[in-house]
Amino acid sequence: MTELELRHLRREKWRLEGEPIRTIEEARSFVDSVGMCLMYPTQPMPLLPTLIGAIAGSDQKLPTRKTALNDPGRMQTEELLARLAREKSVYEAQLDGETLVLSAQLFPYFYALASDRKPKQPIVSRTRPLSEHLFRKLEERGPLSRAQLQEQLGGALSEAALDRTLQELWSALKVTPVDHKPEAGDQWDVYYRWAADAVNEGVRMSDAEALSALISKYLDCVVAATQDEIETLFSPITSRTRVAEVVRSLLSAREFTYTPSETRTLITVAHSSARTESPGAQLDRRGATIAPRRRNG
Repeated sequence: MTELELRHLRREKWRLEGEPIRTIEEARSFVDSVGMCLMYPTQPMPLLPTLIGAIAGSDQKLPTRKTALNDPGRMQTEELLARLAREKSVYEAQLDGETLVLSAQLFPYFYALASDRKPKQPIVSRTRPLSEHLFRKLEERGPLSRAQLQEQLGGALSEAALDRTLQELWSALKVTPVDHKPEAGDQWDVYYRWAADAVNEGVRMSDAEALSALISKYLDCVVAATQDEIETLFSPITSRTRVAEVVRSLLSAREFTYTPSETRTLITVAHSSARTESPGAQLDRRGATIAPRRRNG
């Protein structure tokens, strides 16, 4: 595989060749196909597609999260993402401080690896008691907007402190935005209630199962990647050593294979070119595809 071929295959899969997403059905199909994507590009940019890029049909002059306020594609991206999250076709998480969008099929694997598997236990800290207090308020009365949370917490809390605490809880997969309303902003709820089935599935799963499935779907998303690229992507949620061990195991089991390019050695899913994957396909424990699962609700 040449670098030019690899770039073309990625751009085609990531909808960067002038075929932008226009409908909710296309957005749902895109996230199901790639499994995971960032909402906005970042600097430095990990090897992942972006939702805003697929909606624009290009990766040229895309805004970052911090510069997207007045970008014309921001409203469409946020609207489509809110609709997908509302119907639970996708789930939102944090990856190294940025919004990661995960398909409904992939989220339980991410939860198994990135959470503490104690969904009903808040973050307890003597120095930061607000995290526990906020979690309990959402648990008792959620979903709530930022304004409603400020009111519930006494009204004296600054927006910056509230945002920091929400981000901390979101990064730990304790809470999540579940809807977005232009007049009220994001609505937040505890994750274990909003995504009960997915959270329960993740709690029961082993780390090895979860990481194997995540790496397999990631390689399907990016077509092929180097060992370092795989380790770098997952390093915010697990150790590079653990990633390397799983990759070696899947190479030994012939689930993965080496693919040479002009200047480097890439890893890809074995026989991936011969595998037909429907947009709603579900991952099995090794990351292979099985029959689509009927979506609840």
